[in-house]
Amino acid sequence: MKNILVLVHDDDGQEARLQVAFDIVRAVRGHLTCVDVVTVPVFVGEYMGVGGDALLLEDEKARESRNAVALKARLEHEDVPYDWVDATGDPATCIRAAAKLADLIVVNRRLDGSWYPDMSEITGELVAKGRRPVMAVPQGASRLDLSGNVVIAWDGSDPAEAAMRAALPLLAFAASVTLLQVDDGSVKTPAVEAARYLSRHGIEASVQIEDGRGRKVTDIVRTVLASRTASYLVMGGFDHPRWVESMFGGTTDTMIDHSPVPVLLAH
Repeated sequence: MKNILVLVHDDDGQEARLQVAFDIVRAVRGHLTCVDVVTVPVFVGEYMGVGGDALLLEDEKARESRNAVALKARLEHEDVPYDWVDATGDPATCIRAAAKLADLIVVNRRLDGSWYPDMSEITGELVAKGRRPVMAVPQGASRLDLSGNVVIAWDGSDPAEAAMRAALPLLAFAASVTLLQVDDGSVKTPAVEAARYLSRHGIEASVQIEDGRGRKVTDIVRTVLASRTASYLVMGGFDHPRWVESMFGGTTDTMIDHSPVPVLLAH
């Protein structure tokens, strides 16, 4: 893991994204790609019929231009090598286009108290349609303690395997790794096998099995995150089709919306 991509946009989650991306780049001695996206929020009303869309776009361009000037000046004093990509359009589409050679994408989970940009939708699109792991960061994150405790939500699925493999370079820094298996009778590849896999990479992981009958998986995950004082969570994204998860409140969508810690997701 050397090539880290971060979304640059003047919104309430930008500082959290940057701090987490900086921590990862410094730890892996990697390179940061900043993708600065100019986008216009969806606006419904008479304002749009009299050229309001063009005015909104100009306002967005001006704000992002000021944001870019400030961040580029700041980056000159950060100990991270970086490059800059300017893009205009849908954020998820722009990020996917710029991420062809990225090893990890850093965005936000849903922003608290802010509907624009729709980070839940952006993150969901990147996880479901992209081919790169995504680190979804809470708005209030001030850093990512890679030397802390990590929880892997393990269900034996292909996405869970993909997320664990993607996280290997970061897991090497962790003080402890816990494989959390919620036992509902559906896990085909048990967590003990995943622990053996990790051990061959020099990562010793403990296995915690919780009874999932009559309990929400997301409630169990959040309880374990708190009890382990976890720095971040690793989990597979959208084991079921995304529209199914959105309609019925799937684990991935719920954690994208409400995870108290950064979540590394892969599909």
